[in-house]
Amino acid sequence: MHAKGLAGRKAEGIALAHLAARGLTLVERNFRCRMGEIDLVMRKGGTVVFVEVRSRRSSRFATPLESVDFRKRTKLVRSARFFLATHAAFRRHAVRFDVVSVEGPENGAYRLKWVRDAFRPGE
Repeated sequence: MHAKGLAGRKAEGIALAHLAARGLTLVERNFRCRMGEIDLVMRKGGTVVFVEVRSRRSSRFATPLESVDFRKRTKLVRSARFFLATHAAFRRHAVRFDVVSVEGPENGAYRLKWVRDAFRPGE
């Protein structure tokens, strides 16, 4: 079993609730393949949204968004291509890569930032 910390699972749950409240539908959580993992695969109308969730207690060193570097983006794109190749129902959908950062808790509250279309394949 893939070891994901409690904080990571909590952040994913917070991100999922936030996105669902804004009209996205969960397709799959923690999609894994030999290329990597996609935290959340969501759908909004005719678009498949691949979501990377990042969590940190604080952004003192680097923000969660800054931690999605070229290497991570490459793994996400390859994993998304594999997902589309193995899920025929979504092959003709538009595709988007979003990043959701969840920081905290600070004073009992989490700060969430959702970056839609955070990057495009090849960037």
